[in-house]
Amino acid sequence: MTTSLKRVPGWAKVVSAVVLVLAVLFAGLRWSLLPGLGDVFGEETHDRTGPTLLKSIQDISRYDAASGNFQVVVDLEKDTKYLPDAVRGTRTLYVGAGTVDSYVDLGKIRDKDVQVNEDRTTATLRLPHAALGKPALDPDHSYAVSKQRGLLDRLGDVFSDNPNDERAVQRLAARHIGDAAKDSELTARAEENTTSMLKGLLGSLGFKEVRVTYGT
Repeated sequence: MTTSLKRVPGWAKVVSAVVLVLAVLFAGLRWSLLPGLGDVFGEETHDRTGPTLLKSIQDISRYDAASGNFQVVVDLEKDTKYLPDAVRGTRTLYVGAGTVDSYVDLGKIRDKDVQVNEDRTTATLRLPHAALGKPALDPDHSYAVSKQRGLLDRLGDVFSDNPNDERAVQRLAARHIGDAAKDSELTARAEENTTSMLKGLLGSLGFKEVRVTYGT
């Protein structure tokens, strides 16, 4: 009497493999909760970063006289025509915190912009107006509050190299911070601080009167 062996279907093999993987992961989780076995499935971090290369050096002649701290909540929504948001579309709420420096470029001062009397007691200086630097986001205080993504966008994230790409909202946050700096009194404060610094410096050199003006 012969016994015939039935072949196991392919789908059964796949299901068995998935169950086996889940069982191993579940067992590893339980073992990590037991005393003395936490290191078995412990996570280790290795920093294999290469050496930092110096690309260039630039001489700076500007005096950073003031710095403003800003915060903005970016609400960025992207829709697709003829498709509901649940299928295709994104909406991100992002808190952007950053700083903008205001400076006076002392390298633009020409000889005719500095006048000193004969007994070196009075000095008159004409400086360029204060300018604003580029907004710098603070990564420690900038974060995404919420992300809503359509079904197709979530599927695309699975095959994306960087599913958590926030560069669009970061650029938008930096732009809004830069606009806010332009509407603030940051440049006026920078000119006031520069004037105080020059009067103190030249006063220590023996000048009794120091006049500072701004303009091209």
